[in-house]
Amino acid sequence: MPTVELHCAAPPQAVWDVITDLDTWPQWGPTVSGAELKEPGPLRLGSEGNVVTPVGLKLPFTITEFRPRHCWAWQVVGVGATRHEVLAEDDGSRIVFGVPWWATAYLPVCAIALPRIAKLAMNRR
Repeated sequence: MPTVELHCAAPPQAVWDVITDLDTWPQWGPTVSGAELKEPGPLRLGSEGNVVTPVGLKLPFTITEFRPRHCWAWQVVGVGATRHEVLAEDDGSRIVFGVPWWATAYLPVCAIALPRIAKLAMNRR
């Protein structure tokens, strides 16, 4: 899976909190203006909801991989999409985003999201 990554001085839990908090998705995701779960509660394996694009289009998503405090991946409109991972490092965290091989053109968008996530996580410390 092609990836982009960034080291962040924030602790892994702070990064995890940012990437699993749907309210923050529009703050770090360049292609997201909103998100909602069908059922209230924390993000988890099998969670379903809608992600809202910048043009207002609501797209259904399902969480297809979920390892608490480590990674989550999803399908959007039934198609495999981004994988989000947080790795602990001695002096903070490493944030890693992966995309399917056919979506490598989306990696620059993911690269824009990484420092935004780092900044939000640093503010949560």
